[in-house]
Amino acid sequence: MRRWIMHVDMDAFFASVEQREHPEWRGKPVIVGGKPNERGVVSTCSYEARAFGVRSAMPTAKAMKLCPKAILTPGNYSLYKEISSQVREVFKSFTNMIEPLSIDEAYLDVTNNSRGITSATLVAHLIQKEVYEKTGLTCSVGVSFNKFLAKMASGYHKPSGITVITPENAKDFIRTIPIGDFYGVGKVSAEKLRRAGIETGEDLLQLSKAELESRFGNLGPRLYAQVRGTSNDQLTLYRERKSIGSERTLIKDTTDHGILSKYLEKFSDEIASLLHKRALASRTISLKLRDSNFNTTSKSVTLRDYFNKKEEILQLALQLFEEMMDEKPIRLIGLSVSHLEKTDKIYKQLKLF
Repeated sequence: MRRWIMHVDMDAFFASVEQREHPEWRGKPVIVGGKPNERGVVSTCSYEARAFGVRSAMPTAKAMKLCPKAILTPGNYSLYKEISSQVREVFKSFTNMIEPLSIDEAYLDVTNNSRGITSATLVAHLIQKEVYEKTGLTCSVGVSFNKFLAKMASGYHKPSGITVITPENAKDFIRTIPIGDFYGVGKVSAEKLRRAGIETGEDLLQLSKAELESRFGNLGPRLYAQVRGTSNDQLTLYRERKSIGSERTLIKDTTDHGILSKYLEKFSDEIASLLHKRALASRTISLKLRDSNFNTTSKSVTLRDYFNKKEEILQLALQLFEEMMDEKPIRLIGLSVSHLEKTDKIYKQLKLF
C-alpha cells in the first residue's frame, strides 16, 4: 500500500492569531517581535508585512524601517500554545501517527486514518476545514509519499493551499527544488554544493551515489535518495528533549558582573522549574556568551552525578561565568542543561547499588 504523509503548516501562525484576536488588524501588516530599541527580533509577521520584505529573525528595528506602518506586538505565547493544542486535537481525530515539528507544524501519516478515508486529498481538505472551524485560522498542507516531499509541498501554495506530489509527478517537482531546501543541507553545505555547480535537484540527479558520498560524506547517500524520491524517513512520534535552557539579548552591552549574575540566577530558576515539572535531572551545564563584536563563546561541564536544583545549577553557572568572563562587553548570555534523564530512572539505578 502506498504511504500518504502530510506536512501541515499553520499560515503565519502567531500573526494570524493576533489578527483573529484584533479584527481591526486584518489586512494590515502585523509583526510579532521584540521592541526595536531593545534589540528585539521578528518572531513572525503577517503576509501583509512580508510584502514589504519583513522576515522572521530579522531585527525589529530593520523590520520597522521596511514597514513603518506595521503593527508591532510582543505576542501572547500562552494563547499560541492553547490554539496549537486545539489544532493538535483536530489531527488526532484523523490519526495518532503525528510527529510535531514545532508549535505550528507537524507531520501526519494518514495512510490508515481513523476515518477510513482512502483519498489523502480529501483528508487534507477536511483537516483545513476543521482547523478553520475550530480556530478561525488557515493552514497549508503538503501531501506526498514521504516526509521530504510533503514538507516541500506544504510551502508551494501558501496561504491555505494544498499541494499533492505523487510518484508520477515527483521527479519533475524535485528537479526544480533549490539545493538549499534539501534535508540536511545547511548554509555551509549549500555553498559547497553550489561551488561544485549544483544549484537544483536537476543538477543533483546527474551525480551517482558514489560521487555524492565521496564529495559530501554522509550527506551524499541522503541527497541521492531525496532527489530520486526514494527517501523513506519514518515519523518520530515522540521527540525526547535533549536540552533545556534560556538566553537573553541584553538591552545594552555590559561588563557588570552583578547584572550578568542576575540573569544567571533567573535562568537557573527557570531551568530548575522546568526540570522539576518534567521530572528530569541533568549532568551537563553549558554557558554561552556573545560579546559586542558578535563573537560567541561557550563552555560546558559534565558531572558524574545528576543535578536539578536551582542552587546547584546557579553554583555551576557562576563557576563557568568566572572562568569565561573577561572585560569585553556582553550583548547576549545563555544557560542550558543537557544529558537529561528521568528522576525515577536515576533513583532505580541508585537502588541497584
